[in-house]
Amino acid sequence: MKQDLVKDLLEGRLSQDDALAQLDYSQIESPSEAVSMRPPPDTGTATYTGEWTAAQAKHLLQRTTFGATKEKIQQSVANGMSWTIDKLLEELPAPSPPLAYTEQDIDVAIGDTWINTPVVRGNNAQYASRRRSMRSWHTGRLLSGEFNLREKMTLFWHNHFAVEDVVVIDARFQYTYLKTLRDNCFGNFRELCKSITVDAMMLRYLNGRQNRAGSPNENYARELLELFSIGKGPQVADGDYTNYTEEDVREMARVLTGWRDVGYLSETPGEEVSSRFIRNRHDRESKTLSHRFDNVTIENMDELEYAHAIDIIFAKKECARFICRKLYRWFVYYEITDVEEMQVIEPMADALVAADYEIESVLRILLQSEHFYDPLNCGCMIKSPIDFVNNLLTQLDVSIDGTIQQTYTTWFRIYQYTATIQQQIFQPPNVAGWAPYYQAPGYYRLWTNSVTLPMRIQYTDLMTLIGFRVLGLTIQIDFLDHISRYDNPTDPNDLIDEAIALHCPKDFTEEQKTFLKSALLPGLPDFEWTVEYGEYLGNPSDEGLSRAVHTKLRLFFRTLMLHPEYHLS
Repeated sequence: MKQDLVKDLLEGRLSQDDALAQLDYSQIESPSEAVSMRPPPDTGTATYTGEWTAAQAKHLLQRTTFGATKEKIQQSVANGMSWTIDKLLEELPAPSPPLAYTEQDIDVAIGDTWINTPVVRGNNAQYASRRRSMRSWHTGRLLSGEFNLREKMTLFWHNHFAVEDVVVIDARFQYTYLKTLRDNCFGNFRELCKSITVDAMMLRYLNGRQNRAGSPNENYARELLELFSIGKGPQVADGDYTNYTEEDVREMARVLTGWRDVGYLSETPGEEVSSRFIRNRHDRESKTLSHRFDNVTIENMDELEYAHAIDIIFAKKECARFICRKLYRWFVYYEITDVEEMQVIEPMADALVAADYEIESVLRILLQSEHFYDPLNCGCMIKSPIDFVNNLLTQLDVSIDGTIQQTYTTWFRIYQYTATIQQQIFQPPNVAGWAPYYQAPGYYRLWTNSVTLPMRIQYTDLMTLIGFRVLGLTIQIDFLDHISRYDNPTDPNDLIDEAIALHCPKDFTEEQKTFLKSALLPGLPDFEWTVEYGEYLGNPSDEGLSRAVHTKLRLFFRTLMLHPEYHLS
């Protein structure tokens, strides 16, 4: 085993490229082998009325939060499915904003926020410092342990309305964009689409600021139709994609002329990040859409015209189907057969239209449906890198509690690691988002390959066996504290069963359990664990006893995480 590679990466001594060049793990069983092509479940959107046990609660929490801890599962079981979904969809206070944590952000003291502070033009160190702060802070949001769907949905919308911070380097633009997604994550899809259309970061990222009368830029108009609202659909003729045409792209670009972002890398105190409509840059002639939108003509409406055009797009039910399919792939499974289309997607789309595109309505329908809890839909998803890295830390109760410099730097190292295994916040590969959510036939299987799978195993090895340090702060798992939450940790068989139930979506075979027990009790009878753990409980301050028990637990959990089932959700 080699932990130095990931350790050096997390502690900032090794670049991502150098880490990738030094991989030495081989013959690792891929989680793809544990995910078979399952037959389509014969269930729909009727409310689930089956038993509500830890298995159902964990499935729901694993898919909707970044770590289904034992405490949350117990709360869910005690209070029931309806209570759990209400809590997941509960409106929470806005989180505190990101903070400066290095001296490179001049004019902002360490511990103060920079979101309303102008930059010093040309100060690349300051730009980089704020971008690191933004990435760190967002990683901290994922690790916040909220019993809520907000952060998972914010990431969903980031994947849907994708932008890149290497293109728009002003961190204040990144913050306002992400705030819009978070504030509206359960809200109205149509209105969120309007907000993002004139969002300062999106205007700059997809060239909306360059879109003007006489010289329309089609970049955003194309993505609005193809990726953000209605979807392309199969091509039926040259320039005709079932749901819109090339002529619609051209006309929509004209509709969107006249908008500019405000405040980019601004040195002006008090100048807020915003967008502005400039009337003399807007195409004020009429625009006529194709037969796909009933040949409707849009007359000049100046700054209100873009919203009116989006209303026209969303009048088509295909917008509802389009977003419901994306929600399905995010929360349930990648494959949507004719069965799922008829029994799940179509009822969800009907409900979304009836609710005037309020996303909360279909989230409730999906997350309380028979289909969601069908056993065929449990354990069929390979964890994304963000889920994989953050789940480990959250489920094993890892605390990151240091100074602001230590905490933010640790969050940044974790951000870097998820980037290394191919999911980088604020840098999806393109405007379509991360390929595993849309690219057939691989979908989730694309998360694990000959590069990323060894890096995943190195990460679990590092965290279970060693941990790492950042600026003097030790980040490691206290397994003795973790198993103290178990129902019967003194019995090795019960401990193994509970660890599997908490950390993996499906039970192990007896052969796998025997293998796990050999890591916990190498060649020893069961009572040896009961005696040794009991002696530790009787004298927890004895360093020799605690070290011996902790070593066995480290090896046990390290072995558990080697199994492909650990990579599944």
